[in-house]
Amino acid sequence: MLLKDFDFQLPKSAIALRPASPRDSARLLAVKPGEANPFSEARVRELPACLRPGDVMVFNNTRVLPAVLLGHRPSRAGDAPPVEISLTLLERLPEGAWSGLARPARRLQTGDLIVFESDGERSVLTVTRKGPDGEVNVAAGNSQSVETIMAKHGSMPLPPYIARLADDQDFTDYQTVYAREQGAVAAPTAGLHFTRELLERLTAEGVRSAFVTLHVGAGTFLPVKTEIIDDHPIHAERCEISADTAGVINECRNKGGRIIAVGTTSLRLLETAAREDGSIEPFRGSTRLFIKPGHRFRSANLLLTNFHLPKSTLFMLVCAFSGKALMKRAYAHAVAAGFRFYSYGDACLLHRAESGTA
Repeated sequence: MLLKDFDFQLPKSAIALRPASPRDSARLLAVKPGEANPFSEARVRELPACLRPGDVMVFNNTRVLPAVLLGHRPSRAGDAPPVEISLTLLERLPEGAWSGLARPARRLQTGDLIVFESDGERSVLTVTRKGPDGEVNVAAGNSQSVETIMAKHGSMPLPPYIARLADDQDFTDYQTVYAREQGAVAAPTAGLHFTRELLERLTAEGVRSAFVTLHVGAGTFLPVKTEIIDDHPIHAERCEISADTAGVINECRNKGGRIIAVGTTSLRLLETAAREDGSIEPFRGSTRLFIKPGHRFRSANLLLTNFHLPKSTLFMLVCAFSGKALMKRAYAHAVAAGFRFYSYGDACLLHRAESGTA
């Protein structure tokens, strides 16, 4: 399969810069393969009417870290004035260090300090490694952890297609209401549509909730640069399914209920942990699963997700789930109908193609 097969036209005006308010007022496009009229429109708040008692929704409870830090490299002896540095932290390393991307990286050397100051507080990270393309490793001193420095000085890591600086409102908007396990540097955006009230209504209607953890990495935003999509490398992401969560999901399947993955991250983790018969086993580790057309799904029956970028691995995933031809039609329908795209955009509820492949 070629990258151009997953392209489509999207006007810049369709990209949402802020989320719907309240969260569950976002629009919802339901997509049902195999029907004469496969598209129907609603609001996320109407989701209980789309589901059945006994269904289980699987949510990713990762918590997004304020991983973008703006600081400066102090002057070196005989050097020019201090240099402003933008640092996006990506992954925790052994011994408490972190990897990240620095800009402008050419002005940094191993051993340099990066100083962060806000609200009268000052923190310092040391560059312990520098790679060829802006990659750096940084470590904190004994008195602070990198996570503490993020909490004091960081801002939310909005994806690059949201063309504005993150602000205080994003600390709330770019975090799910059920976020718990710290570790993500990007939000599981399908979950941003849920309010506590909507979760309570789903429970009252007999829809159960189960929680998994996949710490979303920056790799989720990396463009596919290979024309043959099988050549694209997928970055590893840390994840976990507890025995209790696996039990809830398997009980639902055994009783004839449906599994609804909330977000592509939840779906990737479920498929990683699924046995041949579709049951889910407890899992702790990392996944590099690349879901694309031809994948045989074993876990979820439905997928709630946002609208994704052209030529992205996430658009490939939804094409695998509901069929490429149908999803191209669905996205064309969404553009024509004024749906909002990407992390802060609207949602779609996808039913799995009957064959489980596409």
